[in-house]
Amino acid sequence: MEASRITGKPKIVVIMGSTGAGKSRLSVDLATGYFKNSEIINCDKIQVYSGLDITTNKISMQEQSGVPHHLLGTINPKSELTPSEFRELASKIISGILSRGGLPVIVGGSTSLIYALVASRYDMQSDGFNGPEVHPVTSELRYDCCFIWVDVCLPVLNPYLSKRVDEMLDAGMFEELQEFFRSGEHLSVNRSGLGLSIGVPEYEKYLEFAERDATRQKEAYDEAVRMIKENTYQLAEKQVTKIMRLRDAGWDVKKIDATNVFRAVMTDEAGVASIWEKQVVEPTMKIVKHFLDE
Repeated sequence: MEASRITGKPKIVVIMGSTGAGKSRLSVDLATGYFKNSEIINCDKIQVYSGLDITTNKISMQEQSGVPHHLLGTINPKSELTPSEFRELASKIISGILSRGGLPVIVGGSTSLIYALVASRYDMQSDGFNGPEVHPVTSELRYDCCFIWVDVCLPVLNPYLSKRVDEMLDAGMFEELQEFFRSGEHLSVNRSGLGLSIGVPEYEKYLEFAERDATRQKEAYDEAVRMIKENTYQLAEKQVTKIMRLRDAGWDVKKIDATNVFRAVMTDEAGVASIWEKQVVEPTMKIVKHFLDE
């Protein structure tokens, strides 16, 4: 992929949005249908770690559809990948993709990692998201970025997130967490890394509650599920707030409204795939194509 004729900087696509908004699906759809030289770099600060694939809701091999994915479940969960380390690793991967004539597509909800990667100068102690104090967000970027924000209004997204948690539980999330704790693995993972995954602290509280009173296990389970859902809602809201900070700082973030898709999913409306293609995939494709042609 050539550097931008306007800026001289390497071109990358960045797909961001709140948890559950369809970022991974969109990136694969673009890579399989329109930009077949794409390679995806995961930018979710929990999904970078190996383990707890259901709990962290990693995209499956089947869903990846043969598209190369980087930094997805590759980091030892006993360690913590800092934003600075992510910047270094992802930068090398981007260089490799560009050298192969490919299109780097950064995908994830961790705005702080996106910021660490693309900011011209980065210092963990004085960045816009990770430092001990809130600092201004820089508008100086080291890549020519096409920022895509997949947005779903929260009153529609939250019921979907609740449904998604139920589906994750049906797929074995609770059993996965049970084995994670039973094996003692929870004692070795980094508490600032995989240990922060939604589901881990909630299950730990479930264990404490259930051990105190074995007759109230069902109550403890229901409370754990309720907290997983509530914490997921709060995460989505925080992620949107951070994206808005980037926009306010002058980042050219193109918003794609996927609300109608999720409304259709929740009401069992026919033609969800068609709505997704017309209202999400096609507009994104046009934005990215225009960006690459500049």
